[in-house]
Amino acid sequence: MFEDRMRDLCARMDKAGIDVALVTDDDNVYYLTGYYDYLHMEFGRPTILVVSRDGRSLLITPSLDEAAARSNARVDRIAAWNDGMGDEWRAELPEALCDAETIAVEPDHMPPLVRAYLGTLVSKDRLTSVTPILADMRMIKSRQELQLARHAGEVATAMMQAGRDAIRAGTPEYEVALAISQAGTRTAAALLAAHYEDAGMSPNTHFLQIMASGPEITKTHHRASTRIMQAGEPVFLCFCGMTNFHRFKLGFDRTFWIGSAPADQVALYEVAIASQQAALTALRPGVTAETVHAAYANVIQSAGHDYPFRCGRATGFSFLESPQLVTGDKTVLQPGMVFAVDGSVSSETFRAQVGDSFIVTEDGYEQITHHSKAVEDVVL
Repeated sequence: MFEDRMRDLCARMDKAGIDVALVTDDDNVYYLTGYYDYLHMEFGRPTILVVSRDGRSLLITPSLDEAAARSNARVDRIAAWNDGMGDEWRAELPEALCDAETIAVEPDHMPPLVRAYLGTLVSKDRLTSVTPILADMRMIKSRQELQLARHAGEVATAMMQAGRDAIRAGTPEYEVALAISQAGTRTAAALLAAHYEDAGMSPNTHFLQIMASGPEITKTHHRASTRIMQAGEPVFLCFCGMTNFHRFKLGFDRTFWIGSAPADQVALYEVAIASQQAALTALRPGVTAETVHAAYANVIQSAGHDYPFRCGRATGFSFLESPQLVTGDKTVLQPGMVFAVDGSVSSETFRAQVGDSFIVTEDGYEQITHHSKAVEDVVL
């Protein structure tokens, strides 16, 4: 799988006249090589994948992660560097770039430290971007990736059910988050054992749980806190950061109520449901990404609310991939794309959101996250 991706990248580089690509985004490094969970720039330690158009690949990575690199990375050569020794990560770059006329980088993902050093080696007119090539490669998922997407959906569905079951009056938000994490981890562990040979891939969920209850409901990305939930309150659960199975990401959201739901909140919730359904009616091969957003936005604005944020986004080995379901994105949808598709509406005191993930198929879509949105099923 990784070798095929590397060959595809080299062929596209050759067609574009790119001699060398420097890949520094950790999701793209994984996508191309299988190497992951190294200490990257947050720790001041860059990892750089160097790919030549003739197929040669070099991975420059910290020596403390060399064992992991040699175990996971499908590359021709690994150059491990150590803090304070010689030129560190810089040592390999002059030779790797010396014969290259055109060098492609990831402008939005190259650490400033690396970009500054690159500027001492090559002039700006020799630089271009490899981002559009990699984004296009990752847009249509392979059979193996679609299996990951479906399994990620199973993990997300188990987390949502566990979260629903844990919501009750008198319970702190963090207890819901703990129940969700345990359910997701156990489901992921069972899937890894049954379907995958990579014993090193962790089943544990991570990313702080996004949830909000009561008066905090309008805070879109509120994290689980010590707040005690009360009867009659709304509760929002979001798994857009936690659904990350075998590094494949999805989006998934639901709004619940404890005991009873006020009529005015239910009315807004039903607009959110309708907006997602409008998007799904439009979601199919051959339409543009912005067409899906327009269908969703029309429902929300027709109900008297402000123009909404994007309807959704492509996902995969990154939380945000191309295309996005938003005005201005004219990408034509194709089978094999994976999207998180939302419905949402807000007032000053309440916010309703529902979201699911879908695979675009030959004649429509396949839903891969599952939990009822019916009002009678979300009033607990």
